[in-house]
Amino acid sequence: MTSLLNGIRVLDLTNVLAGPFTGHQLALVGADVIKVETPGSGDLARQLGADHALNQKKMGTSFLAQNAGKRSITLNLKAPAGKEVFLQLVRNADVVLENYRPGVMARLGLGYDELKQVRPELVYCAISGFGQTGPLADAPAYDQIIQGRSGLMSITGDTQSAPLRVGYPVCDTIGGITAAFAICAALMSRERTGKGAFIDVSMLDSTIVSMGWIVSNQLIAGQKPVPMGNDNFTASPSGTFRTGDGLLNIAANKQEQFERLCQVIGHPELASDARFAEREARLRNRAALTKAIEQALEANRAPYWEQVLNAAGVPAGQVLSVEEALRQEQVQHRQLLMNLPFEGEGVDRIAVTRSGFTIDGKSTGVYTPPPRLAQHTDEILMELGFSEEKIAHLRAEGIL
Repeated sequence: MTSLLNGIRVLDLTNVLAGPFTGHQLALVGADVIKVETPGSGDLARQLGADHALNQKKMGTSFLAQNAGKRSITLNLKAPAGKEVFLQLVRNADVVLENYRPGVMARLGLGYDELKQVRPELVYCAISGFGQTGPLADAPAYDQIIQGRSGLMSITGDTQSAPLRVGYPVCDTIGGITAAFAICAALMSRERTGKGAFIDVSMLDSTIVSMGWIVSNQLIAGQKPVPMGNDNFTASPSGTFRTGDGLLNIAANKQEQFERLCQVIGHPELASDARFAEREARLRNRAALTKAIEQALEANRAPYWEQVLNAAGVPAGQVLSVEEALRQEQVQHRQLLMNLPFEGEGVDRIAVTRSGFTIDGKSTGVYTPPPRLAQHTDEILMELGFSEEKIAHLRAEGIL
């Protein structure tokens, strides 16, 4: 497996999704990610997921999804002794990652200004819903809130169902990917300049940035985006179509692809029909064209049409469930899923995802499962030079 960030130590103080997802991406490419958690409770995601028994053990599936390869230490950052331990961790760290509300770390006396006195080369990344500045900086934000405020929900669904929430926490995930990219860029800059950096990641900003085409049409062309369901707003026929059995996505975005589509479905006359012959005409007459194509597709099942259309150079793909998607031969070939050892609830291994890329043919990945709460506290402190007696004293004081 690739180890691009081998030797980089990350202190991950984050909870639930955007932050932990960031740390997970860094761990997958070799960083030593230490998860600094609250004693007794830890990351809230430990209690979230579809398996109640795992939630009770603070190993919920939501936590398992994005914490493999990390180490866990519990530390009371509100206590002076806990802060001192954390500062010793910072002296040996390259990155501090947090997703508290703006100002929380500063009020603890552990903000960037304080930490860079201890570690001038530190890369400090703060992830929040709206960023560290602005009128909404202190507002609470979850993925659903950002989906609404970003305009994303307004273009999701169709005219009957919109505004509609995307089916997974997409804004958290985009924020996490943005933070991981920013951290890597800051680390690269540090290699040249020796200087650390303060990174301010806004989930709202990150989400709007990801809507580039939509935003560009609004700002430059003055086109107000509208929800179009499963249709592609840039081309027709490009969207989801009913077949004799199952749904099929077709993306005949080019003229030659449209003409080949007409040939394959047995209706070459559609390509010369004045309503459909040109790109703009097809957009104006999308409903009639969709009806004609679906009538032809009724003759066979989605897997058949996927095969023959792709063979003809017309991009097409079945609409799958998550279970079906994970079983695809392509996903198995790419080794996207890692199987890691796991103790508890009658299973000895769990499957989690890698990154969506390889480096020089090597997969990303980790070797260890998501950590139990406080699993590595003693190990990490002993690496810093703490004695067993000192660790026992801190634990007795409620610091660990």
